[in-house]
Amino acid sequence: MLHMLKMCVGCDSVDDLRQWQENRLLRGEGLFHRTRNMPRRAAEILAGGSLYWIIKGDIRLRQRVVGLDPGVDGEGRRFCLIRFDPDLVETIRQTRRPMQGWRYLEPADAPGDRDPAHPDDVETMPAQMQKELRALGLL
Repeated sequence: MLHMLKMCVGCDSVDDLRQWQENRLLRGEGLFHRTRNMPRRAAEILAGGSLYWIIKGDIRLRQRVVGLDPGVDGEGRRFCLIRFDPDLVETIRQTRRPMQGWRYLEPADAPGDRDPAHPDDVETMPAQMQKELRALGLL
């Protein structure tokens, strides 16, 4: 199994992404992201991998990848549709640098899922305080 990591450009919060995806589903559209390159390690991703969303500098959510569909646009350029399960799973925050495109994320490097029934004190701290504590190696 292998995961993917992607910036969620245009979203300011978990609720922004959740609302955007709910609106797509209400319009009868699927949940996918279009990218230029087909992952070379597609079989590993489809064996239970997720796409981890970076929102405002932190990994905040993941969605299980349910399909990687290659295609060609009207101008002859290849692309890949990364299709998602509709369930958004909040994760423990993990700070990440900005990047373009997507990256592979090994399971050992992926943040764990956050238990909404038992939020820990860290998740209730302001985001800036969390970042500072992580930078100091205290979280």
